[in-house]
Amino acid sequence: MEVYVEKERYNPLLKRKEVYCRLSFEGKTPSRSEVRAKIAGLMNAEPERAVVDYIKTEFGKTEAKCYVKIYDTVEDLQKIEEEHIIERNKVEEQEKQAEEQAEESGEAGESEAAEE
Repeated sequence: MEVYVEKERYNPLLKRKEVYCRLSFEGKTPSRSEVRAKIAGLMNAEPERAVVDYIKTEFGKTEAKCYVKIYDTVEDLQKIEEEHIIERNKVEEQEKQAEEQAEESGEAGESEAAEE
């Protein structure tokens, strides 16, 4: 996935950096967590302070436009951002953690079966 920053500005009133960018990708549209991690890395920020507002694709293209907000602190994010946007960005983290735990328990089960 490649990221092209089209517009970036700092909003001092809301204590956040607003980033409009274009994504170029292969296959399926990247998830919010992937986009958030990639853009936070480009902007030298922790992914916990970043929120993906939207990812918009056009039919048949492997490009998308997205809008990401990077707050100065996690507390600012919690105060300002709406609950449904925070939940959208958390849901994928919880799903990933559940998948990782399932993989770990599957690996543990395989190793126990190999020992017997």
